[in-house]
Amino acid sequence: MLYRYSEVFRTLICAADLVLVAAAWCAAYAFRFHTGFPVSRGVPEFSLYLEALLPILPVWFALLYGHGLYQPQRIGSLLTEAGRILRVAATAIVGLVALNFFAGGYFYSRGVVALFAVLAPVSIIALRVGVRSGLRAMRQRGYNLRYVLVVGGGALAGEILDRIRSQPGTGLRVRGVLTEGGGTQGSLRGVPVVGNYGALKGLVRNEEDRVDQVILALDRNEADSLEKLLADLDDEVVNVNLVPDVLHALTLRSSVENLDGLPVINLRETPLLGWAAIAKHIFDVVAGALALVVAAPLMALIAGTIAITNGRPILYKQERMGLDGRVFLMLKFRTMKPEAESASGPVWTEREDPRRTRFGAFLRRFSLDELPQLWNVLKGEMSLVGPRPERPVFIEQFRSEIPGYMLRHKVKAGMTGWAQIHGWRGNTSLPDRIEHDLYYIQHWSLGLDVRILIRTLWRGIADPNAY
Repeated sequence: MLYRYSEVFRTLICAADLVLVAAAWCAAYAFRFHTGFPVSRGVPEFSLYLEALLPILPVWFALLYGHGLYQPQRIGSLLTEAGRILRVAATAIVGLVALNFFAGGYFYSRGVVALFAVLAPVSIIALRVGVRSGLRAMRQRGYNLRYVLVVGGGALAGEILDRIRSQPGTGLRVRGVLTEGGGTQGSLRGVPVVGNYGALKGLVRNEEDRVDQVILALDRNEADSLEKLLADLDDEVVNVNLVPDVLHALTLRSSVENLDGLPVINLRETPLLGWAAIAKHIFDVVAGALALVVAAPLMALIAGTIAITNGRPILYKQERMGLDGRVFLMLKFRTMKPEAESASGPVWTEREDPRRTRFGAFLRRFSLDELPQLWNVLKGEMSLVGPRPERPVFIEQFRSEIPGYMLRHKVKAGMTGWAQIHGWRGNTSLPDRIEHDLYYIQHWSLGLDVRILIRTLWRGIADPNAY
C-alpha cells in the first residue's frame, strides 16, 4: 500500500535516525562537561566519546531495524511506533552500560549516559512526529494519495472501511464499494456502493476516476467469488490487496502488511522499488547517453540515407504502452512506405512485408531502426533492458487471452530484453515471450541487464526473427 519509492524514503529516515543518535551522544557530552556543572575528575577528551559511537551506531541500527521501525508505516499508529522507540532506547542503554562494565577500559560518565538515554529517543520520536505531520499535511492538500476500491459487502469489508476512515493520515481514499448484489443506491458504512463484482473491470479502467489499488475483503461465505475476481484483475495493472477471512489465505507467497491489526497481503507490487529503481534509472541514463554519443554518427548517416532514398519523415512515432500502463510515443527510424497501414489497419510486420522500403528492410534486419529509442530511454519512458513495449490496440486483445500479460507493465519497457535474446521477437509465440518477460522481472539485477545487453550485441541485433 505504499508509494513506489518508499524504500528510498525509509533509508533516508534510517540515516536521519543514526545522525540523531550521534548528535544526542555528542550533545550529552557537551552538556555534561561544558555547561558549568562541576567536574571532579577533569574534562575527558572528546575523542574518547567519539570512539564510543563505533559500537553505539550499529547497535541502534540493528535494534531499530529489528523492531520493525523501518517497515512501511503509512497504516501504523504513532503511539505504537513511539513505544517501540522507547524499548529500543532502553535495550541499547542497558547494552551500552553492560558492555562498558564487562569490557573495562574507560568508564563513561553516568551523567552523559543518562542524558543520552533521554535525548536519543526523544529526538527520534520528534523526527517521526515531524515526518508524519508533514506527510499528513501533504495528503490533506491532495498529494501522495492512493485511491482504493473495496470489494466485499460483509462485516470484513465494513471493518476495512472503518479503519481506513479512522486513519486519514494514511492517504488512502475510497472510491466506492462493490458488493455481490450490486446496485448503486445503497451504501456500506457510509461509503456508496458503486456496483456489483461484475463492474470491477470497468471501474478499474475508468480513466476519469483513477483507481490505484483494489482491496479484496470477502467474507468466508463469499470465498467462491475470489477466483473470479482475481481472474478479472489478472489483466490489469492496478495493485491488488487481499484481506483474508480464512487462515489458509496466509499460505499465499506474498508480502504482508498490517492495517491496524488486520493482515493485508500484497498480491501484486512493482518489483523495482526504491534504490533498485534508482540504480536502474542511473544505469539507463549513463549507459544510454554513452550509447547515443557512440551511435550519433551512424544515426546521422541513417537519417541522411532515409531522406535521400525515401524522403521525409525520417522518424516514425508510434504509441506504445509502458510502465503502469502509461502510453508514450516510441521513436523509430521510418522503415515503411508512407501510409503503410492505411489499407490494412494495425497489423504486425510479416516476413518479406511489402510495406517496407528497401533500406527499411535492411535497417529492420539489423535492428538499426530501434536506435532513436535511446532518446526514449533518456526521457525515462523506456529502459535499455525490459519487456518490449506493445501497441495499445494489440494489448486490448492480448490482456484477455494471455494470463499474466499485463504484469510485464510493472516495469519499464526496454529496447531489448530476456525474451529477445532468446529469439522470442517478431511473429513468434506470445506465451513463450511473456514467460521470458516474467522471468526477467522476477530475477532482475543490474548484472542481468549487462548480460542481456552484451548478448544483444552478440546475437540479438541480427536475429532471424527481426523483420
